[in-house]
Amino acid sequence: MSVPAMDSFKTILKFLTNQKSTIGYSFMAILTIGSERIFSMVSFQCPCNPGQNFAYGLTFLLGPAVVLLAIGLFVSTRLWRLYTGCCLNPIKLCPRGNFMGCLSVFVKVLTGACIAPIMWLTVALLNGTFYECAVSGLDENMVVNIFCQNKTPTCREELPRVPCSKSQLPPNENMELLLMLRAQSQILGWSIIIISAIVALIGTCFKNCRSQVSYIQLTFHKIYMEKEREKFETFAENYATKLAERNLEAFFDNKCPEPFNFPNHKAWEEISAVYTFKKSEQYYSTLQRYVERTDRDFNPEKRPVLEGEDGIEMA
Repeated sequence: MSVPAMDSFKTILKFLTNQKSTIGYSFMAILTIGSERIFSMVSFQCPCNPGQNFAYGLTFLLGPAVVLLAIGLFVSTRLWRLYTGCCLNPIKLCPRGNFMGCLSVFVKVLTGACIAPIMWLTVALLNGTFYECAVSGLDENMVVNIFCQNKTPTCREELPRVPCSKSQLPPNENMELLLMLRAQSQILGWSIIIISAIVALIGTCFKNCRSQVSYIQLTFHKIYMEKEREKFETFAENYATKLAERNLEAFFDNKCPEPFNFPNHKAWEEISAVYTFKKSEQYYSTLQRYVERTDRDFNPEKRPVLEGEDGIEMA
């Protein structure tokens, strides 16, 4: 490959790397739209029954959002880093003097987990199919009066059948009710978009306004954390490979294993703690703060002890 072509490839790769969050959210949005369309066309069939419409429509509207929220929490590294071991050591969940740091982590976890559910709700409401089915099944006088005002007397009984176009109402009245339901759904969808955008803007402004360091240094901190995570995975894989080879060699050669320097449990606990980037400390992570301490414990872990599946400690 020629030098200009290589430079162009590196430029494109760097651009994609810098924009990976935007690309990820765009892919998530496309996936959400596609999933919603598949749900609407393939699996969703409004029963058009007064006793079932509301529960059925609400299940399709909110059910996937709840599942996406659970998945978002499940795959959150921040959540498990904060939560792991807190039942045995509750103070680990929020160390003394770092309440704002813990709160900030929880907010980031919830914010990240809520992106996919909000996308689903927005797309589903803009389409309107689930909302039409759910609201048409409500028997509340206030709701019915909104739709059936100045309509024929049979409007109340026929409203649940409107989404299926099976009502006995005149075609123009049926279409008018359907458009009213769809308009309400789309108004709610746009309301969620507007509120989310405003909340995101206010949250970002508040976070940057209260920052103790400059925007450029925050950018450097973000780059450093990303690189540290990448290098940690590489180092962890290499050390795990070396440890596995050392243990297998000792087992098959039937000899004592060679000494292997490895961080002790206390070191793992300390670098797993929540860290808030502050101006008073020139550290960019808990790992850097730990390795630059002069009083840290340099004794390696000689016999790692882990908890087995049946609760028995294994050396």
